[in-house]
Amino acid sequence: MSEPGRGHHKIFLGMAAGVGKTFRMLQEGQAEAESGRDVAIGYLEPHGRAETTALAEGLEVIPRRRVTYRDSVLEEMDLPAVLARMPELCLIDELAHTNVPGVEHQKRFQDIEDVLEAGIDVYSTVNVQHLESLNDQVAELTGTRVRETVPDTILGSADEVVLIDITPESLIERLLAGKVYPGERVQAALNNFFKIENLSALREVSLRQVAEEIEAKRIPSEAGGRPREDRLIDSAASQAISERLLALIEPQPKSQRVVRRAWRSAPSRTSSSTRSAGSRACSARTC
Repeated sequence: MSEPGRGHHKIFLGMAAGVGKTFRMLQEGQAEAESGRDVAIGYLEPHGRAETTALAEGLEVIPRRRVTYRDSVLEEMDLPAVLARMPELCLIDELAHTNVPGVEHQKRFQDIEDVLEAGIDVYSTVNVQHLESLNDQVAELTGTRVRETVPDTILGSADEVVLIDITPESLIERLLAGKVYPGERVQAALNNFFKIENLSALREVSLRQVAEEIEAKRIPSEAGGRPREDRLIDSAASQAISERLLALIEPQPKSQRVVRRAWRSAPSRTSSSTRSAGSRACSARTC
């Protein structure tokens, strides 16, 4: 739930490029505009997809900012212009994008944070492989390491997460039909990232991620509004069914991978017993 005065953040999450995240964002943006809300596009990256471009028609587009970097002129979202325009709802594509040096923030999710703090609602998009804690797992599954990542807390703090789910077979059909990449890139994509086994694994990861986010938000915090008795029941039930996870690591850079995997596997990210156990494990091995 958003803080008073803060914008509402909805993230459209997918397993890979081409599943329809941006398309769905635009559909919902158009529906909001038709209902009378003031909607503007802060940044849209249609990747040359005609259907996506057509769906944006009729929505106001805040012009991009042109930034010179290393003798090249690049385009970024114009954060000051978005804040000056102050729409009720702003559509901002590609949450994990890294900005060109010289603008306000290094990452687009930081731009979005400023927009939310200004009281503007935001719809944004991201693929599951961009989550920091999944970086190693995705590299193992696909053989491709994603360089642009976002902290998992960005997804966890969102007011809504909408999973755009299609089968791997349907996504490959879209790829072959030229709806994801230009024709000259299709075969290379099929031979690499878009292998059926990769997409199946990424779909499973996406479904699990959303399920974990739902479960994390279902359990009330200590400061929650439910009666104390209910919180005690939840706490007792959680302790009764939860496993305890102990991660033993060496003080080496490669141990980061073990820590990330342990954090992903922990049954409750907010469990104080899990955190304290992890701290004791690290102290025993590294101090």
